[in-house]
Amino acid sequence: MNGDRQPVEADMVVGANIRRLRRELGLTLQEFACRLDIRHQQLQKYETGSNRVSAGVLYVMARAFSVPVDALFEGVDDTPGLDEPTKALKLARIKCRMLVDRASCATVLTSMAKVLGAMQDTD
Repeated sequence: MNGDRQPVEADMVVGANIRRLRRELGLTLQEFACRLDIRHQQLQKYETGSNRVSAGVLYVMARAFSVPVDALFEGVDDTPGLDEPTKALKLARIKCRMLVDRASCATVLTSMAKVLGAMQDTD
């Protein structure tokens, strides 16, 4: 494999998710790039999908956002043929993981677990 691979649709989706999460934190390109120890120009290229994000950078970004790495891939259709309920279930699981991973207090996390346990599907 050569290093000249062009970005694909997944790169665009990942970039859009990075931008969305950065904005949700209220950070500028410069501020978030500083946290990642990269140039803001490079971050902008990731966000637009013009440059592919390495696995290591994805990991660092996910940690900075307090989300699982797979949250950065939300919206990538990597399983063609899934019916809509299955896709919806997959996205709902990602959103739940993101909320749980962002919980910074044991009391809140315990309450979340109780609510989810009470709502658990018993089928």
